[in-house]
Amino acid sequence: MFKQSTLRRYIFIALFLKLVAVPGFCQVKLPHLFSDGVVLQRGTNIVLWGWASPGEVVTAVFDGKQRKTKATQQGTWKLLFPSMNAGGPYTMKVKGKNEIIVKDVLVGDVWLCAGQSNMVHQMDIHDVTYADEIATANYPHIRQFKVPTQTALSGVSEDVKSGSWQLAVGEQVRPFSAVAYFFAKKIYEKYRVPIGLINSSVGGTPIESWINEEGFKEFPAILKVISENKDTTFVIDAIKGAAGNRGSSQSNDKGLTAEDPWYAVNFHPAGWRNINIPGYWEDQGIRDLNGVVWYRKEIDLPASMQGHKAKVLLGRIIDADKLYINGKEVGSTSYQYPQRRYNIPDDVLKAGKNIFVIRVVNHFGKGGFVPDKPYYIFSGRDTVELMGTWQYKVGEVFDPQPMTSPEKKEGRKIFSLQNEPTALYNGMVGPYKDFPLKGVLWYQGESNISNADRYENLLRALVNGWRIAFQKNDLPVVYAQLPNFGDVSYTPVESSWAILRAAQLNGLSMHNTAMTVNIDLGEWNDIHPDNKKSVGERMALAAQKIAYREDVVYSGPLYASHKIAGNKIVISFSHVGGGLITNDGDELSEFAIAASDKKFVRAQAKIDGDQVIVWSEVVAEPKYVRYGWSDNPDNPNLYNQEGLPASPFETK
Repeated sequence: MFKQSTLRRYIFIALFLKLVAVPGFCQVKLPHLFSDGVVLQRGTNIVLWGWASPGEVVTAVFDGKQRKTKATQQGTWKLLFPSMNAGGPYTMKVKGKNEIIVKDVLVGDVWLCAGQSNMVHQMDIHDVTYADEIATANYPHIRQFKVPTQTALSGVSEDVKSGSWQLAVGEQVRPFSAVAYFFAKKIYEKYRVPIGLINSSVGGTPIESWINEEGFKEFPAILKVISENKDTTFVIDAIKGAAGNRGSSQSNDKGLTAEDPWYAVNFHPAGWRNINIPGYWEDQGIRDLNGVVWYRKEIDLPASMQGHKAKVLLGRIIDADKLYINGKEVGSTSYQYPQRRYNIPDDVLKAGKNIFVIRVVNHFGKGGFVPDKPYYIFSGRDTVELMGTWQYKVGEVFDPQPMTSPEKKEGRKIFSLQNEPTALYNGMVGPYKDFPLKGVLWYQGESNISNADRYENLLRALVNGWRIAFQKNDLPVVYAQLPNFGDVSYTPVESSWAILRAAQLNGLSMHNTAMTVNIDLGEWNDIHPDNKKSVGERMALAAQKIAYREDVVYSGPLYASHKIAGNKIVISFSHVGGGLITNDGDELSEFAIAASDKKFVRAQAKIDGDQVIVWSEVVAEPKYVRYGWSDNPDNPNLYNQEGLPASPFETK
């Protein structure tokens, strides 16, 4: 049943869509971006704006210059200061009936960093891989403003609801987007100017939610949705319907409803079976189970761990989990993608036998523990492996659900605030469209795999719409092509991931854009690969070209054209740099060829100067070539001599 308290909460959310972040007009106020530590864009007029009482005189002083204006009858005001060279720190004073002092202001280059979870992923999540980077981070002139997640459907919000500027110094760097940090570090070390990162990113979100209404002018069906979403009554009904579709949250899990819960210290297991961690339960004798499975094991720990804090690494788990040690819950994750790393308080572990219990919930596909990930507990210098044989018992079996992906109601997908078109642009980008930028970093696409064939047009809508909003027709946009992910393919296959990568490649026909190729940086078992440094540094290299106008080789080989020569196809490339090579010194791989029927077979290929010749003895009249065309190609080894990989492609 849809509870009244829940309905009231959703009504509040719907009203919030109209009112989010509208400041009171009782005194002078500034947007949250204009707070201590702000980085302003060099080389262009500095725009300062805010709110005050209608008609109130507002005076601002910055770098020895004074500007004055009156607030409009709507309580808004705006001032312009002349462009400045990189430098600082400065102090900014804004005065009306009250006075605001903004300290430690720097002038440098500001980059908007947006997208979904691979842009979200903080240094903290990757602190094992980047422990030394965190420990030695000392870049007070690199700063991040993390925009809080907020949606708005009725129009652009006046301001973001909170946020502050953080410095990339020591432990303070942990909340930084890892991709953005490594990008900024490379740019700062090259140009020695302050770098401001506005991090507007939300995990699991489609590109449609980040596009502004102006960008959708060629999408009449989406414009209709945007118009519907401006109706508060419609939104309330849609949210109510979405909540109803989620069904009851009541658990029938025997492990929780038993007199002694299965995680309790005094619980005595009976009838439990053996199973291995890591591994999926469907691969270990359990057929087609969606539900709750409990794992249990007695782990012997050394006396040196007793009374000390520790950390448990549980790789990745499909889908959700809770970890109990000696009867105490010490960590939980609600969905499959994050790496499980749980901090253990100093009063939990003891010398000798410790009871580890993990409750795993899976709704679709294979459930369990992802292979090829770390599973251990450590404290100080002591490490104890958690891999091996455990016991398991099924706590609940879920009823089969109809295969509808995605579920639809009256021609529309199930309503989700953050996935609706314009919702995140309105809430997280539009509020600072008057804030000048150096450029944009974009890392997104995983949530659009299901409509990959539309992604090229949507990417164009995003870039064109943002350039309109920020009033900069040549705003540099650097975006990350999706890396390899999923099971490795050794034979030619169809692939939605490959289609989306091709859409990203085609987006390069937009002026002043650049794409980084990351087909060698993914992980088969993790949609959030650990290597964020290479992604960020490749983005920095691309930015050197399109934003800083450096004469650098910034991309790997990109398909340019082809010609058919008998039973062979000759491929020409742009961005060959110093020449084409294989990065492993072996023969070229991952090429496929087809006749007009488009039935692809593995092909032979060889480098011939700046071209690649492709053929197969079983295809006499070839028409098409593909390279790296799968979710996770085995060995895409075509590079240029600068060490940058070629993009996957399909000949046109």
